[in-house]
Amino acid sequence: MKIQSSVLVHLGFGKYVRSDQVTAVIPIEEERGPGRRTFVNIQGQSDPIVASRAEDTIVRDLVQEPREVTQARQQQEILQDLLVDLSNVNSTVRRISRDEGGLDLERLERRIRQVLEN
Repeated sequence: MKIQSSVLVHLGFGKYVRSDQVTAVIPIEEERGPGRRTFVNIQGQSDPIVASRAEDTIVRDLVQEPREVTQARQQQEILQDLLVDLSNVNSTVRRISRDEGGLDLERLERRIRQVLEN
């Protein structure tokens, strides 16, 4: 992926930066919320700008990555998170989900692993 040259990238709340001056895009992990999604480092500035847009949207605008590529990456991340969460479900809850709710968590885990392997 190549960063577009001299394109204004919207950071949210009326903030814009030139694409070729961005040196880093870092998701905010602590105290993240509305108006505080991403740190954007700019060439020549010591402190990052706080952006209200998510890091993947900013990166997509920086490089004009096709929306399909961004969505596929997000879907992979969601499936990986779901697989981790499913691995923490105990056998009693799995049995109840299968027998009473018709939700077979083992089958779901296998299908997610197959998708992630391809």
